[in-house]
Amino acid sequence: MSALPVRCGSEVVTVSPEHETIFTYGAPALKYGTGASEEIGYDLTQYGARRVLVVTDPVVAATGWPERIAEGIRGYGIVTETFDGVHVEPTDISMRKAVDFARGSGPYDAFVAVGGGSSIDTAKAANLLTSNDGELMDYVNAPVGGGRAPANPLKPLVAVPTTTGTGSESTAVCVLDVLSLRVKSGISHLRLRPSLAVVDPRLTISQPAGVTAASGMDILCHAAESYTAKPYTEFERKRPEQRVPYCGSNPLADMFAEKSLQLLSWALPAAARDGKDLAAREAMALAATFAGLGFGNAGVHIPHANAYPIAGQVRDFHPAGYPGEEAMVPHGMAVALTAPAAFRFTFPASPDRHLRVARLLAPDFEWPGDLADHLPAVLTTLMRETGLPAGLDAVGYTESDVDSLVAGTLKQQRLLATAPRSPSEEDLADILRASVSLW
Repeated sequence: MSALPVRCGSEVVTVSPEHETIFTYGAPALKYGTGASEEIGYDLTQYGARRVLVVTDPVVAATGWPERIAEGIRGYGIVTETFDGVHVEPTDISMRKAVDFARGSGPYDAFVAVGGGSSIDTAKAANLLTSNDGELMDYVNAPVGGGRAPANPLKPLVAVPTTTGTGSESTAVCVLDVLSLRVKSGISHLRLRPSLAVVDPRLTISQPAGVTAASGMDILCHAAESYTAKPYTEFERKRPEQRVPYCGSNPLADMFAEKSLQLLSWALPAAARDGKDLAAREAMALAATFAGLGFGNAGVHIPHANAYPIAGQVRDFHPAGYPGEEAMVPHGMAVALTAPAAFRFTFPASPDRHLRVARLLAPDFEWPGDLADHLPAVLTTLMRETGLPAGLDAVGYTESDVDSLVAGTLKQQRLLATAPRSPSEEDLADILRASVSLW
C-alpha cells in the first residue's frame, strides 16, 4: 500500500502504509433533557425487558430518584429489583458484592444504573459477570488483571447519571480500585458500553459544590485530553481484531470536545457557585455528555493515568461533599491535580491544540509568559475559583511519595499509549513533583 492522504482535524496529512488510516466511533443511544428519566420504562420495553435490576448507591437512593425511576419502570409491567450498595469510588470487593447480588437474585433482562460513575461502572461489572463466566479480576486490564475479553454479549444497560463528570454513561470502560494492590485499574471492552444514556439534568441539582467542582474538572480533562491525544494517524496500523475503544484524537471526537469546553467555560464556575442554577446544570450535563462521546473514542492520557495511583494510594484525605468515613481522593479531583503539569509536558507535541483548549475555556484570559504555560495557568485559575485543592500536598502526598505514584502510573499503559508525547519514568516523576504544590 502506498502513502495515503488522511484528514486529521483540520489538516490533511500523508501517512505511511505502516500507520493507521482508520478511526472508529461508538456511542450509546442518547435521550437528553428535563423529564427524560420518566420514559425509561417505555425505553426498556423496546429491549423486551421483563425483569430489571436497578443499581445505585445509598446517597442517591436517599434522594428518591432511583425508586421514582423504578416505579415508572414497573408501570410498564416490568419487575424491578434494586441493589443500593454501590461503593463511591468502587473497589474490587464492592463490585463483587454487586455481582453476587445480581447472580443470586437474577437472571435479569436488563440493568438500569442510577448515580454517578460509581453506580454505572458497578452495573457494567454486574452485567458483564452475569452474562459471562469467570471472576472480576479475569477481565481487569493487564498487567493488573487477566485482560480477558467477554465471550458473550451483555444485556441492555440504561445509564442514568446523577453527577456531571464521569462520562461513564458513554464509555466502554469500567473503573475500580484493586484494594490488595493499592492501584486503580479498569475493564475496557466495547461490549461494556451502555445501550442507552438517559441524561436528565434535574437529577444533578443535589450535587454538593465539592462534587460539582471535582466532577466538572473530570469533564474538562476528558475533553482536553481527548483533544490533545495522540492522533489516530500516528498509531501503527491495526488488524480488525486489534481495534480498541481508544483510537486517538480524530475529527469526530474533536468536535464533541470543543463544544464541551465551550460550555464549561461559563457553566462550571456558575454551577459550583450556585448548585440550583438550572441553566448551568443543564449546560454541565450537556458538556459531560459531549465530553463522554468524545473521549470514549479518542481516549485520555497522562492526567488520568496519574489519577489512578493518586486515588488508589490515598491515606487520610476526606473531601467535602462526599459520603462515608473512608478516606478518598475523588476521581475528578485526582485527575485535575496533575493536569497543569501534564499539559505543560505534552505542549510540544501539539502547541496549537493546547492553546485552542485554553482559549475555549477562557477566551479573554491573558497570560504574558511562555505559551506552554497558558493552558496550565487557565486550569489552575479555574481550580482555585471552584475550590479544588492546591496540589498533591493538600490531599496528603509529599515528594517522598513520587516514586510510588510513578510506579502506579506506569501500570496504566492503556492510557499512556494515547499520550501525544510518551513520558519516561523521570518525566512522570517531574510532572508529579511539579504537582505537589500548584499555587
